[in-house]
Formats: sequence, C-alpha cells, structure tokens
Amino acid sequence: MGQTGKTEEIVALSQDPHKVRDTGEKNLETAIGREIRALRLQQGITIAELSGLTGLSISMLSKIENGYTSPSLTTLQLLANALSTQITSFFRRFEETRNAVHTKAGQGVETQRAGTRAGHQYNLLGHLGPNSSGVVVEPYLITLTETSDTFPTFQHDGIEMLYMLEGEVDYRHGDKIYSLKPGDTLFFDADSPHGPEVLLKLPARYLSIISYPQSN
Repeated sequence: MGQTGKTEEIVALSQDPHKVRDTGEKNLETAIGREIRALRLQQGITIAELSGLTGLSISMLSKIENGYTSPSLTTLQLLANALSTQITSFFRRFEETRNAVHTKAGQGVETQRAGTRAGHQYNLLGHLGPNSSGVVVEPYLITLTETSDTFPTFQHDGIEMLYMLEGEVDYRHGDKIYSLKPGDTLFFDADSPHGPEVLLKLPARYLSIISYPQSN
C-alpha cells in the first residue's frame, strides 16, 4: 500500500495566497514590468545587454521590471525599440480580461474525457480558456457506481489532485495502492498510470483537479 499520513518534507512556498495587489497605477506599473521582462527573456537578452541597448542603468531597468517605478513614454519607446516591439505590447497584461466561472450545484456539464472508462461519470465544474497564467485547469466531479470499470489505465500530462467526498476506493498510482476515504486527498504526477482499482463502498464520488501547461 502507498504511504499515507504526515508529509515527509515541508516545502517553503514563495507565493503568499493572501497577498493583495495595489490598485490603480501600481497595477499598471506591475503589468508593464512583467511584459518587459517576459519579452527580454523570450529574446535571450540579459538585463545588462538591455542596459547597453537603451542607455538605461541596470538599477533603473530592475525597478521597471519589478513595477517599482513608472517609466516615461520616452523610456518605453527606448525599450520598445530595443525589444523590437510596439509600446502597446507592454500593456497587454493590464488590459487582459480576468474571468470567473460559477457552476451551481448539480449543473456541472457531464462530459467524456479522453480515456474515460465505462461507468465513470465526469461532470466538468468549470473551464477557463486561454489565460495569463499559462496553465490549464480542469476540475471534475467523478461518480463511480456498480457499473464502473476499475482498470487503472488513465495516463496523461500534468498534475492531478483527488479529494474524496463519498464512498471508498483503492486507487492505484504507478505500482502503489492508496485507500481513499471521505476527506482523503491524493496529489500526483498524472503521467504515471493511475485509476480506481477496487471499488470498496459505492457510490463513490470525488473531485479530480487536473492542471497542465497551456498550449501556445
């Protein structure tokens, strides 16, 4: 059986989930800085090289890329010329629409995901199209009944997290078996063969959240 219980290693996470970004002008400065950095990195230009191309100091460029200062139109034109782009491209992230999807209880769209086995009911709980994060996330509510197949043949790109809501299953990931009961979570690399192997208590319902890189 797979290892359960306490996490063996505590990993320090760098992102503060409760951080609130400044509003107004600061958001614009941050968006411009991120776009400049992204364009520079895409072209393989170091910050020192960009300094040489624009005549701006490394310190000033660092402040601009980190959103600590508001660059003038003259400075933006220098950067646009050096990065072979239009000034308007620096504002793309600020102008992007941020969407949210609200799915009411019982209204998730029933769907067939690639590789779905017989009797596995998939309800898609929401979907965002192309977005600024570069990540696609597919949240499903999965229901297993007496008619469900139990062959662990799922294998796909990305990372997956399961959260058990109801019932009990023995779930295989690679060569390990995990006993999942309500409240249990399983987080894994989805490139390894996985799936419910033994349906112990039915019906079984769990959340499956799959994330993978967004295609260009």
